[in-house]
Amino acid sequence: MADYRVPREDMQFLLQDVFKVDQDWARYPALADVDMEMATAIIDEAAKLAETLLAPNARAADEEGVHFNDGEVTTPANYKEHFQQLAAGGWVGVTANPEFGGMGLPKVVSAQYEEMLCAADISFSLYPGLTAGAIIALDAYASDELKELYLPRMTAGEWTGTMCLTEPHAGTDLGIIRSKAIPQEDGSFAISGTKIFITGGEHDLVENIVHLVLAKLPDAPAGSKGISLFLVPKFIPNADGSLGERNGVSCGSIEHKMGIHASATCVMNFDGAKGWLIGEPHQGLPAMFTMMNYERLGVGIQGLGAAARSYQTALEYAQDRIQGRGAKATRDMTKEADALIVHGDVRRMLLTMKAFVEGGRAFSTYVGQQLDTAKYSEDAEEKARAEALVALLTPIAKAFLTDTGFEATVLGQQVLGGHGFVREWGQEQLVRDCRIAQIYEGTNGIQALDLLGRKVAGSRGQLLTPLLEDIQALLAAPEAELAKEYEQLGAAVKRVTQVTELVLTQVGSGDENVINSVAVEYLHLLGYVTYGYLWLRMAKTAQPLLSERPYLASKVKTAKFYMARLLPRVESLAAAIEDGSQSLYLHELGDF
Repeated sequence: MADYRVPREDMQFLLQDVFKVDQDWARYPALADVDMEMATAIIDEAAKLAETLLAPNARAADEEGVHFNDGEVTTPANYKEHFQQLAAGGWVGVTANPEFGGMGLPKVVSAQYEEMLCAADISFSLYPGLTAGAIIALDAYASDELKELYLPRMTAGEWTGTMCLTEPHAGTDLGIIRSKAIPQEDGSFAISGTKIFITGGEHDLVENIVHLVLAKLPDAPAGSKGISLFLVPKFIPNADGSLGERNGVSCGSIEHKMGIHASATCVMNFDGAKGWLIGEPHQGLPAMFTMMNYERLGVGIQGLGAAARSYQTALEYAQDRIQGRGAKATRDMTKEADALIVHGDVRRMLLTMKAFVEGGRAFSTYVGQQLDTAKYSEDAEEKARAEALVALLTPIAKAFLTDTGFEATVLGQQVLGGHGFVREWGQEQLVRDCRIAQIYEGTNGIQALDLLGRKVAGSRGQLLTPLLEDIQALLAAPEAELAKEYEQLGAAVKRVTQVTELVLTQVGSGDENVINSVAVEYLHLLGYVTYGYLWLRMAKTAQPLLSERPYLASKVKTAKFYMARLLPRVESLAAAIEDGSQSLYLHELGDF
């Protein structure tokens, strides 16, 4: 596996030049102590951990995997030491509330850190990643007493966190979960039920694991409106934080998976386990979704991280591997063959990967900036606009980043040919590890239904307004050097408007199947157009900086490639959307 190198220059370019995030921080009192100098130092230190500590261990950890023995889970060699080193540096609490020992950094910075962890080793990244999400939910909804007891230890990485949603019979449809919570005289609840696919449900990295569990109270209304959220620790802590008795929660087995072998995916059994209510009764889903907005961007970043690592490996291989002769203009007659990178099809694959990776990094930064504005801005109008953008962009961030991330890792494997299919270069591991990101945290099809059904159709298209305003603001000031690209993006935005109006009309006419039939194409349509907006924004920002930073010439050239070769996918997606549900429902059930 090739060495991983953190793209510091690109991250710096995005934060400082494209999104000018330090101007936001200066306006937010809660971020008064954060500036670009601090952000750069954070990125540099995190890069050292990713490059020298985590990435070199990823292949060995994947090959060893996790071990299960009589309810206990052991992680691969070095994982415990690496996690403790990460925790000692405060990296588990990067975005956590400083009141409980966190760094309190904005999401726009932590997004860069998360990409590094995922590129270095997705399996390892899940342990601190789920903990960070649990911290967010507890900080927002738990009682002061629970916060004081749990958050300092979770933020310090002494304890980790999980989210326990899925049950053997209930995945997407959480309204039919059977886990029960019975009130106890001391104010706690006895939690009983089985949860599956629980990432980090049991492991040996820390002494205590804090489970956030969805369950139903005896008086719960039917469906998703009857779900409550509970905190259930592996060991019940004493008032001083020391560990008390073992709780009634245990790991029944672990899953044997296609990828992320070093991440413990557990079946968790709750047998009258003592738990405490988080938030209000029957309001568990809103509390959990506070966590999941951040987690879904985090899962999207898993796709981005895998793609970034795969691109670096594919580029290194294509530059070194000589195979065949290119066109006369590219031939190196001093060698017996030319490097792979001179061949047009290899360039197509590499540039597609580069466009997805750098476009995805810009997208994760853009979404992170909106999350920060929604959290820290004191301007009510600005805050509301950011919240609307977050609502719209979250399903795209989860699904489009992972769909394009998977496509990129497969291309990276293809560049290496047979060497991409064997273990040595690590490309096959990235394909396997990336694949789950399209499935968990809500499958990408479910994300698409959320986007088109709840967000776009549910708002009669109004939730699209802030995104389209951002794009139109860019289009309103075209650059002569990018005139063609501005026209291409403008045409793509018109297609978005056209198909959105068509779908809304079909919904209004009573076509109950249309949303389910075109949702994935619609999400991809918005994804490609949003990437187009970000690529044009990056190219425009790069133009005046070329003399002092020549490497940015590649940014402009890649923007042109994206507009010429990837943005046109909008047309085929729009054509599929225009078909509506017709071709899908020509078939009777017996025709399949």
